[in-house]
Amino acid sequence: MANLRTSMDAAFYDLRIATPHTLHGSARSIPGEPAPLDGAPSSKLLRMQQLWFLGQGFPLGVIPAYAPPLYSSSQKESGSLSLQTIWSKQPAENWWVGLIGQIRPIKLISSVASEALQADLTLPSIKSVVKNFFDKSFYSIGLMSHLDVGPLTSVVVNVEKDGQRKNRHTKALIHHKAKFYNDININTFVFIVQLPDHDLTLEAAWPELFVDRNGKYWDMPESISLDCASLISESGLRYHFGIHRNGGAAKAALDSGEDPVPIPASLNPGICAKAAFSYEKSKDLWRELETKEDLKLVKRREGSFRNSAYDLRMKEPHAAISGIFGGNCEAWLTNNKRPFGVDLFGSICFAYQHGKFRKDYGDLTRVDARLDVPSVSSISPKLNLILQQQIAGPIVFRVNSRVSLGRGVHIEDVIYSLNYSLRLLESGKVVAWYSPKRKEGMVELRVFEF
Repeated sequence: MANLRTSMDAAFYDLRIATPHTLHGSARSIPGEPAPLDGAPSSKLLRMQQLWFLGQGFPLGVIPAYAPPLYSSSQKESGSLSLQTIWSKQPAENWWVGLIGQIRPIKLISSVASEALQADLTLPSIKSVVKNFFDKSFYSIGLMSHLDVGPLTSVVVNVEKDGQRKNRHTKALIHHKAKFYNDININTFVFIVQLPDHDLTLEAAWPELFVDRNGKYWDMPESISLDCASLISESGLRYHFGIHRNGGAAKAALDSGEDPVPIPASLNPGICAKAAFSYEKSKDLWRELETKEDLKLVKRREGSFRNSAYDLRMKEPHAAISGIFGGNCEAWLTNNKRPFGVDLFGSICFAYQHGKFRKDYGDLTRVDARLDVPSVSSISPKLNLILQQQIAGPIVFRVNSRVSLGRGVHIEDVIYSLNYSLRLLESGKVVAWYSPKRKEGMVELRVFEF
């Protein structure tokens, strides 16, 4: 079912959006804006883990991504396609190291071809063409390390240099857990301590990359936050509170100089304390439970296997309705914003699934419709629609869209994706998605995520 949790998490600074603009594969969502599409949040797996796994199936271990130049003076230059690969090693049983390399092949070929056409066959001209191969703007590199220092504690370090930027990005993470929690795509310094039934996160980043509802990216020089989120209880009650500090002046990652966009209010300098609560419930209208007949052995040329669903989360046809209601409050310690604010939010979702996602054809059609009221004061209601259709075997075509129901109904955002479910992972899939609004796309590995 469509993720109701983002209705509350969108008010905080720890919600991450998948993007190919960083080697660690994510940027932060801007708090207070409408909840992102269900297909937008980044994978809970480390990008290093994703690239290692994906490299086993891609030719030469090279994974493609697509995004327009983010820190270039010209959006028209041919630098949109990038190719990533990873060289990994396990020096010890509890230590993994990966070197991520990225090249922008079209930009490189275009530059070399242009130089070659203008040059003659003299030695200095040939040297100039060869020199283009070593232009750092064509490449990015990142070194990542994951060390388990105990059964519940891990340390992640990431040093990243984009050839199109002047500054280097260094990220480190100390993660202490008491349950399976792998959301480690976090920037620069994070310390996580697991309270009983709570996630506690202390994060500091300099700089941090944010993305707004219009697909525009913002650089924040310094970002520090402390968040505590409870797990959902049997009663459906959940809460989340935190404190955040923005340091320095945020600026657009790519400024064309035309029609400057105001800086989002949540990115203004200052300290903000937030708290939110929610009550969530779901009910099946009907459900066809899995039977022993569904799990019978199937004999094929390559052998016999159990006829389990390609994805265990979509193994039963059903219709269900769910909803969430809650409120949040915030207090700012700065002279540029109102000192205190209170708001309410709510969502209601209907899900319908036909098929058991076991057969090779025509065994999965699913529709999820979620109506979000992000705020009772200023933001118009949003209708989020998800359509999933099996193409063949484990391949599913998916469309995520958001429709504004305010003044004039219009489509605000859409993401298209092809999903290849991995039966051996029970609920894992390779997702290749594209966002027309942001003009970017990438390939991710997601496990136990809707």
